[in-house]
Amino acid sequence: MRQVRHLLEEKGGEVYTITPEAPVLDAIRLMAERRVGALPVMRGETLAGIVTERDYARKVILKGRSSRETPVSEIMTPAPTTVSLGTTVDECMRLCTELRVRHLPAVEGNRLIGIVSIGDLVKAVIDDQAAEIDHLQRYIAG
Repeated sequence: MRQVRHLLEEKGGEVYTITPEAPVLDAIRLMAERRVGALPVMRGETLAGIVTERDYARKVILKGRSSRETPVSEIMTPAPTTVSLGTTVDECMRLCTELRVRHLPAVEGNRLIGIVSIGDLVKAVIDDQAAEIDHLQRYIAG
């Protein structure tokens, strides 16, 4: 069973982050430039929260707030659910489904290691299923 460590090895270790004091506009701009849907919010080396495109839509746009004047800290999800490097893909899928979240920061101790998205998880499940189907077809033909 694949684990978070395997997903992060495949996708690489680069993680884009933002500070709680940064304006929401900077967060949205960074997400657009890096083609990601969420950013871990870091206070120094500590994970303070996570900000997502969904947070922006619901807490800025729909409330008529200013992206330039609103700090990330006012719309982020504080203390997000995190996973460890040993968490399985199935457990991550369960968390995403139950908590209705699309991104899970991966931490080791208090250190942010990466972030796993629902897209990463779905890709892993599809890849595993394809490998299993191939294995079964070879066994049957064999």
